[in-house]
Amino acid sequence: MKKGSFEYDEEFLRKRDDSLIVLSDGGLGMVMVSPKYQGKVFTSTAEGSLGKSFGWIKYETFDQKQPDPHMNAFGGEDRLWLGPEGGQFSLFFKQGTKMEFANWHTPAAVDSESWELVSSSDKKVSMSKSTHLQNYAGTELSIKLERDVEIMEPNAIQQVLGIDVDPSVKAVGFSTVNSIINTGDKVWDKATGAPCLWNLDMFTPSPKVVIVVPYNESAVGKVATTNYFGEIPKDRVTYKNGILLFKADGKSRGKLGIPPHRAKNMAGSYDAENDVLTITMFDVDSTASYLNQEWKTDTAPYSGDAVNAYNDGPLADGKQMGPFYEIESVSPAAFLKPGEKLTHKHSVFHFTGNKAALNKIALKTLGISLDNISAAFK
Repeated sequence: MKKGSFEYDEEFLRKRDDSLIVLSDGGLGMVMVSPKYQGKVFTSTAEGSLGKSFGWIKYETFDQKQPDPHMNAFGGEDRLWLGPEGGQFSLFFKQGTKMEFANWHTPAAVDSESWELVSSSDKKVSMSKSTHLQNYAGTELSIKLERDVEIMEPNAIQQVLGIDVDPSVKAVGFSTVNSIINTGDKVWDKATGAPCLWNLDMFTPSPKVVIVVPYNESAVGKVATTNYFGEIPKDRVTYKNGILLFKADGKSRGKLGIPPHRAKNMAGSYDAENDVLTITMFDVDSTASYLNQEWKTDTAPYSGDAVNAYNDGPLADGKQMGPFYEIESVSPAAFLKPGEKLTHKHSVFHFTGNKAALNKIALKTLGISLDNISAAFK
């Protein structure tokens, strides 16, 4: 059994996860979902059980003797978190603590606790989780999360993306519909702070992976925040003509974000080494308030980014969580009255096969050719 295949990952996870559900599109496309592990989509494949497994999974984490106090990095091709990570209304730092790694703790509901399986079929899984959190401002939040994961049939993939897929190309796609409900008795507003939904997609890097983030060129102001974890080196990120390109080889830690008035509803990546084109599609509201997630309290709390990308790399002490890379989207701040709900949709698609056929998909969705993506960091 080959490591890196869907079959390998399914066998590994079934020994540790009795909740695992595999969705099928009726052909070779499959998606692996886990209620036990926070409703994650662990991985998917476009070529059956022997095909490439697209999600990044950190196998060592499952056998660790003690839970990690900061984050239990199981991996996952699409996982749901809550934000904001930093800032005046952070959910990752206790009130009054300094925003540094020693004090950073991922909320248990999206890190280590099991979710409830509401229903499942061959094509769709529905899950939920209720939790109580206190944000950095001291506001008590009573939250219910709901999450549906549904695999798409080939015709639906083409329809949603507005593309024609050549018969030589293998494809898999799934949608996630994520909701947050205020189950408390107090309103969430700009004074109390509000949480947001946060989809993070973890993929396996190679020396030839480039993340592609189209953006609105006609908008004013900065195109991207590129200094979340220190400024990204100039030879790793470039943007012009409405396309941002970011080298994602898993060798240099950096994160960037696109503000909502610049963001489009799509991002992706191309792995020239393995001939895999990945597209993510998500909700964006250019006029809404997005939470600033930076690890500091002196920034405007509702001036955050709508789309993020991350390339993993060694920390200062040489340790590394991955390597992996991420494409992320967030919802606007959930300004909700008791009983109200906010929903954020995020979908993932993979295509593999003939380069000329993949190129047509890239041009139609991301607006750039595969050759131009690959040439960016030669």
